[in-house]
Amino acid sequence: MTVKSLLPLIAATLICGGSVLVEARQPKPPAVVKPTISKTVQPQWKVYTAPDGRFTILMPGRPNRNTEYQKTYMGEITLEIFAAQPPKQEVAYIVAYNDFPYSYGQITDPQAVLNNARDMALKTTKSNLISQRNIRSYNNHPGKEIKYINTGGKITINRMYIAQGRLYQVMAITTKKQQKTLAKTITGYLNSFNVVLKN
Repeated sequence: MTVKSLLPLIAATLICGGSVLVEARQPKPPAVVKPTISKTVQPQWKVYTAPDGRFTILMPGRPNRNTEYQKTYMGEITLEIFAAQPPKQEVAYIVAYNDFPYSYGQITDPQAVLNNARDMALKTTKSNLISQRNIRSYNNHPGKEIKYINTGGKITINRMYIAQGRLYQVMAITTKKQQKTLAKTITGYLNSFNVVLKN
C-alpha cells in the first residue's frame, strides 16, 4: 500500500495528487566473517509544525506536501495535503486542509460543513460508515470523527475540525490487520493534532 494508491481514498474536498515514495532496499547478503544483526526499523516520531504555523502534529518522519487547486461553487479552493508513510507498514498518516472563502465561513453552520464532508467522504471512496461521533479540538473547535471501510478493505479514521474558516482532516488509512496492531499508535497520532490559532 502506497500513499499514491491511498490518495484517491482521501475524501470530501480533496483532490489527489503526488505520492510518498517508499524506497525498497534488498538486504545485503550476510558477511562470511562478521555476522549481521537485523533490526526492525521504527519510524522516528517528531512534532511537525505546518509551514503557516497553524497546526502541529506528531508525524513518523517529515511528511511530503502536495498543494492542489479545486474549482467549487464557492470559487477556487487551495488544498494542502501532508502525507507520511512509515516503511514496511501498511498505513498512511495524512493531514489535509482547505480554507473557505470568508463569506462562506461566516454564514455556514460548522456542523453542516462537517456532515457534508462526511457524506462526501463516504460517497467518493465508496465506503461504509463504521462509526461517527462529534468531537472538539483541545481549544474547543467543533469536529467530527468518522471511521469507515471501503470495498477494498481499507479502514480510514478521519477527524475533521472547523477552525477560523478552515476545514482540517486528520486521517490514518490502513488495513484491518494493521489497524489492530497499530491501534494505540493511530490514536496517539490523532490525539496529537493541535490547531494553532492565528492572532
